[in-house]
Amino acid sequence: MAEPITVHVPLPGREYDIIIGEGLLDGAGARLAQMFPGRRFGIVTDTEVARTQLPRLLASLDTAGIGHAEIVLSNGEKTKSFDKLGEVVDALLAARLERGDLVIALGGGVIGDLAGFAAAITRRGMDFVQIPTSLLAQVDSSVGGKTGINSPHGKNLIGAFHQPKLVLADLDALNTLPEREFAAGYAEVVKYGLLGDAEFYFWLEEHRRAIFAGDAALRAEMVGRCCAAKTRFVLEDEKETGVRALLNLGHTFGHALEKATGYSDRLLHGEGVAIGMVLAHGFSARLGLAPSQDTGRIAQHLSAAGLPTRIADIPGELQDTDYLMNAIAQDKKVVRGALTFILTRGIGQAFIEKNVDPAAVRAYIEDMRSA
Repeated sequence: MAEPITVHVPLPGREYDIIIGEGLLDGAGARLAQMFPGRRFGIVTDTEVARTQLPRLLASLDTAGIGHAEIVLSNGEKTKSFDKLGEVVDALLAARLERGDLVIALGGGVIGDLAGFAAAITRRGMDFVQIPTSLLAQVDSSVGGKTGINSPHGKNLIGAFHQPKLVLADLDALNTLPEREFAAGYAEVVKYGLLGDAEFYFWLEEHRRAIFAGDAALRAEMVGRCCAAKTRFVLEDEKETGVRALLNLGHTFGHALEKATGYSDRLLHGEGVAIGMVLAHGFSARLGLAPSQDTGRIAQHLSAAGLPTRIADIPGELQDTDYLMNAIAQDKKVVRGALTFILTRGIGQAFIEKNVDPAAVRAYIEDMRSA
């Protein structure tokens, strides 16, 4: 077993480590007891992760003599709701967890976002630890302090910036993921290459098969490179008022498609991002900004990884274009009603484009619905 990789996030006064490696859940109790002596923990997880990963964490905490309470929620994007947020907060209070105690987010991006937000508001702010168990959460959502829930008006519109005290990314957890969920997380991995690191993108093209086959060393390098990249964005723009928005490549289209499918299993978040990234590159090419051949190359890579790349790949009936445009108009990057998109000049050359013409977006979506 290789030594864990550590990525340090040196935010002034709120620094923390992202530790990436095998067997980290089994040693979590000893690590947490050393870092937070005498504290109790409220563990927030979902039914699937409770079955596969929670027993390892509980055994580790019990061995270290750490007191804990467990809160198990249904899995799926619909869990990121006001109702479930209230359920988590009430459970933390009922367990008599104090302000100095901590919340553990054990799960994928949904649990991380929800538990982090609950920690941010319970007793006016509790500390929390991210233990991401999905690829998507390990490479993206567990890092950087963005927490929140969804609204009927759109995704992630309610939340807070609340940095964790520690991130433990146990690579062993990836071995229990369904193939579809691993592929969905891989879309966020590809995003880091496409937005600003062409070399990493080409590395992924070269090593994708081995990564999907379970090569632990390549997986560790992949997760570490993604976390290091995200850390650079967080340090430069913690509250996403500038360059951190680049991390939303593909998300404007993707979030609209997720909303149109009712945040259901018809379209996982990473699948929406995959389609969204292809659409963003295709739209950039249509505007004369990027080489048209990049769109096909990216679509082929994502498709080979088992991801959808076209709107037509989404099963079932989809809401109309007006619905998608209304969802896009609620995107977090909209400023005074003007549409902002992450566009590209080529692989690894994403940029923020403000005041994008809604008519051009509408016409493009209409064409892509039948492509």
